[in-house]
Amino acid sequence: MPDKTRHMPSTVPQLSAAVVQSDSFAQATQPEVLEAIRNDPLLASSLWVNIALAGLSILLFVYMGRDVAEPRARLIWVATLLVPLVSISSYVGLVSGLTVGVLEMPPGHALAGQEVLSPWGRYLTWTFSTPMILLALGLLAGTDTTKLFTAITMDVGMCVTGLAAALVTSSHLLRWVFFLVSCAFFVAVLYVLLVEWPADATAAGTDEIFETLKLLTVTLWLGYPILWALGSEGFAVLSVGLTSWGYSGLDILAKYVFAYLLLRWVAQNQRVVGSAPSIRDDAATATDD
Repeated sequence: MPDKTRHMPSTVPQLSAAVVQSDSFAQATQPEVLEAIRNDPLLASSLWVNIALAGLSILLFVYMGRDVAEPRARLIWVATLLVPLVSISSYVGLVSGLTVGVLEMPPGHALAGQEVLSPWGRYLTWTFSTPMILLALGLLAGTDTTKLFTAITMDVGMCVTGLAAALVTSSHLLRWVFFLVSCAFFVAVLYVLLVEWPADATAAGTDEIFETLKLLTVTLWLGYPILWALGSEGFAVLSVGLTSWGYSGLDILAKYVFAYLLLRWVAQNQRVVGSAPSIRDDAATATDD
């Protein structure tokens, strides 16, 4: 087997010989990956900061929801609370090395033949947390079942194909194919957020706060595919540590700040939330028509 040590990028510092000589990320042990994370201050700090903020957000959101009694408002609160709960679980998995692997980049990639840390556990975070964000927004807008189902399923498809794009090592081209498929799912989500739900929110009387949260969500979510393309998974312009900080910064704003703004408004406007048309009523109306 050829010596790959000289090809090792700075993104995987001080990995043991067992990892350096491996042909699959599955052969890297958790202690070895954990050591690599600890030896990358940018990567490690990006994970620990998110764990700390997720923990604080959980405590804050539980406190903010103590007086939320209206059923629809409580459902929004539960969906929103699940966002930091999922995040803290996932980030602990990342910082422990459980959901981080070492991938050898395929021919054609900027780091072809080199082995790079892949924090693929982020995709688990997004797969389970972003549907909760969309559920909360859909409930806030008083949308119907079809639109809500469309947004959530397209979002899950976006996250799963994004994971495939990050993990494929057999072909550089296929990485980008999966990336483009993921972007196609994302366009469907953007369509629902930008075209379908604003009218629903106007009818529900929640258009002002929905407009704020919609713009925040769309703007920040657009940053994720850009980071993917610039990071080691794409063109490798940014290191793993810098990319991780970019993702963590987006997560902090798109999840915890978003959730705080939503919960603060919902807690103060429970009557407005409760008076919005329910999903069940909309479906029944469509059937009657």
